[in-house]
Amino acid sequence: MFTGIVQTKARVAAITEKDRLRTFAVQIPEAFRKELVVGASVAHNGVCLTVTELDDDKVFFDVMEETLRVTNLKDLGAGDKVNIERSLVFGKEVGGHVVSGHVHTLARIDAIDKTDTNCTFSLTVDPAWMKYILHKGFVAIDGCSLTVGSTREDGFEIHLIPETLAVTTLGERRVGDELNIEIDSQTQAIVDTVERVLSQRGLA
Repeated sequence: MFTGIVQTKARVAAITEKDRLRTFAVQIPEAFRKELVVGASVAHNGVCLTVTELDDDKVFFDVMEETLRVTNLKDLGAGDKVNIERSLVFGKEVGGHVVSGHVHTLARIDAIDKTDTNCTFSLTVDPAWMKYILHKGFVAIDGCSLTVGSTREDGFEIHLIPETLAVTTLGERRVGDELNIEIDSQTQAIVDTVERVLSQRGLA
């Protein structure tokens, strides 16, 4: 489990193509490798990956075909940066919201409105997911816990402060880029439960 509070950005040092699999070598800063072991979970752009090997400043992760298909990790190349968050430690502060690291869908950046102090992303997403994305609700975008600013039938807007742009890869994003989206699990559970109950009662 994660919190959606990105701890650092890390550079992809190399990607090795294998049979229906890619191995990523990621240069995670030393401060964030403390007590990191093989088998540990680390979120990359909001995708939960397992450490398979440690070699000096490089940490290795295997990314299977299905994960590549449904996330933006498939678009990464050597030299690109990813948002990194270590898994949640019991008893520590949850600064964002509970995030599983299981991406549901992708959203495309349609517009970026940026000033010196504010930045708004306008995102388009498959309308089927919009029933879970609510005004002022939570959503994880490339691993960042963010509040939904406004919604429409096929998308939504988020507002980003300069700090978020500086410490995450969102500050480097451009129109047309795709972002990983994980909807809030509690919102999904409530919406699905209400729909099921209404359907059983013949009200939906």
